[in-house]
Amino acid sequence: MKIEIIPCLQDNYSYLIIDEKKNTACVVDPSESNPIIKFLEDKKIDLKFILNTHHHYDHVGGNKELKEKYGASVIGFKGDKHRIPEIDIFVDDQENWKHNNFEAKIIHIPGHTLGHICFYFYNDKSIFTGDTLFSLGCGRIFEGTYSQMYESLKKLKELPHDTKIFCGHEYTMQNSRFCLAHDQNNKNLKNKIINIKKKLQEKLPTIPSTIKEELECNIFLRSDNVKTFSKLRDLKDNF
Repeated sequence: MKIEIIPCLQDNYSYLIIDEKKNTACVVDPSESNPIIKFLEDKKIDLKFILNTHHHYDHVGGNKELKEKYGASVIGFKGDKHRIPEIDIFVDDQENWKHNNFEAKIIHIPGHTLGHICFYFYNDKSIFTGDTLFSLGCGRIFEGTYSQMYESLKKLKELPHDTKIFCGHEYTMQNSRFCLAHDQNNKNLKNKIINIKKKLQEKLPTIPSTIKEELECNIFLRSDNVKTFSKLRDLKDNF
């Protein structure tokens, strides 16, 4: 499988997961349709599935037009079936979704929203975390609780360390400033920031990160209890 990062809106990322043998693709969280369509048309790839991590408009805004144009099926959490536009296939926590060479485990990770899920393509060592886990950050808590978000991040921490993380936004640089402010002696973090700056100067995405990098550098994953995590999340909201 090949993964293409598609910048959308102001700082969103959508992702095309491409089966190069069949020339078909899934798209994760299409914020808008035009950048997706342009890539698919240029490469003559057929879109089969639209995978939504959660219902927020900047992750589902392209659903309708992409479904109409390609006849793609929309996949989302069963608990969000009334909130994800054009949904066709309902998936649940710990379920394995498979179609031909596309294969992912569904992990329910509430906190940012109550119905947030991620798609873990374990054969490709890649996970699409939406707005739950960012590089050097985590999502705001809109619908869930601190405890839910903490437990959701714990699930992700347990994945193999070489798992690549594809998140919903290019927030890495601003997240790094917060991590550094509260973890000033972290050499791994300082080295990661050097790489982040280099990528941004070259107009490249800072994504993907890996579970290993985040365990070493992401202060939210380094929190070992809900109380500490909650305090950090509050501080970040006002940073």
